[in-house]
Amino acid sequence: MRPLLYLNDVVTLAFDASKCTGCRMCLAVCPREVFRLSFGKIEVASRDACIECGACRRNCPSGALTVRAGVGCASGMINKMLGRKKACCVVGDDGYPSCQ
Repeated sequence: MRPLLYLNDVVTLAFDASKCTGCRMCLAVCPREVFRLSFGKIEVASRDACIECGACRRNCPSGALTVRAGVGCASGMINKMLGRKKACCVVGDDGYPSCQ
């Protein structure tokens, strides 16, 4: 069975390997196994599997990861599954979903 991919070549995820310290936080928080460990550093294993939740960016202490969280409405789907009334498909100027 093929892994579920979001959409091909539209994800805003960017990774700067030169900033990566190998802390593995992205491995711990990514719900889609987008990253893998290789020679003590992280690399992007499946970029198109990213649902743009922003967990990696928020937890990367070195700033090696950037993603415009919520632009793919992943956070809106997550909030709906959690029973929240408002979806988070609106992204603020800071790149984070605007959920009240």
